[in-house]
Amino acid sequence: MERVGIVGAGTMGRGIAYVAITHGAQVTLYDVAPGALESAAAQIEAWLREAMGKGRLDEAEAQRARERLRLSTALEDFAQAEVIIEAAPEDLALKQEIFRQLDRACPPDAILASNTSSLSITALGAVTRRPERVGGMHFFNPAPVMRLVEIVRGLATSEETLRALSDLARRWGKTPVLVKDTPGFIVNRVARPFYLEALRLVGESVADPPTVDRLVRALGFRMGPFELMDLIGLDVNLAVSESLYRAFFEEPRFRPHPLQRQMVQAGRLGRKTGRGWYEYP
Repeated sequence: MERVGIVGAGTMGRGIAYVAITHGAQVTLYDVAPGALESAAAQIEAWLREAMGKGRLDEAEAQRARERLRLSTALEDFAQAEVIIEAAPEDLALKQEIFRQLDRACPPDAILASNTSSLSITALGAVTRRPERVGGMHFFNPAPVMRLVEIVRGLATSEETLRALSDLARRWGKTPVLVKDTPGFIVNRVARPFYLEALRLVGESVADPPTVDRLVRALGFRMGPFELMDLIGLDVNLAVSESLYRAFFEEPRFRPHPLQRQMVQAGRLGRKTGRGWYEYP
C-alpha cells in the first residue's frame, strides 16, 4: 500500500496527499479543475516548510516527501496504484461516475476508497466490478492535524479491505474507527444537531453567532459551531446536511436551516472565500 492515488486536489485531497507523502507513500494527485493542482502543490509546500520550521521534518525528509508527489490530469496514471482515495465534492452521481472510471482505469486488485462524509459506500461499490474492494476512508479537516479516520464498511466490503484501510490509516499516524454504512457515519450524524440547533438559535434571534460560539467554547469545545462551519466550508456543511436529511427520509430533526442556503447563495463560504459567519482579511 505504498502507491496511492488521490482523486481531487481540493481541501481534503491535498491534505490527505500531504499526510501520505510525509509517511513514505508515493502519491499521484489527480484533478482536472483549472489551477487546482498548482494550488494544492503550493499548499503542500507551505505545510512542508511549516513542519521544517517547527522541527517535525528536516530538509532531507521534506525533499524526499516532495519527490514522492506526482500531479496528474489523467486517471490512466493510476495504473500502478494499490489504493485510490476519492475526495471529490459531496455529490453521489458525481462520485459514482468517478468510481466507474476508476474501476476501468485501475488494477483489478486495487482498493477504491471514498472520503465521503455522508454518502453510501454501498452505492459507490455497486457501480464497480469489485464492490468487495470498495470502502470508506473518511478523513477530517484539516487532514494533516486531525487524527480520526472513519473506515466504512459497505454491504459488500470484505474484511481484507477493511484491514488494509485500517492498517494504512495507522501507518499514516491516524486513529481508524470501523463504522457501518449508515447516513453520516458517526461524526456527521452526531454533528448535525450541533450545527442545526445553533442555526435555529440564530435564526430565531435568541443569540448571534459569536455568542453561541463563546458559550460552546466555555463548555470545553475547541471551536464553536459557527467557527467550525467557516473552517469546513458552508457549502460542504450544507451539502452534508441535505444528504443526511434525504437519507433519513426527511426526518425533521435533520432538516437543514434556511440560513445555511442563504449564506451559500451569498458566496459566504467561510475561510476559503474570506467571509462566512466571520470575516477573514
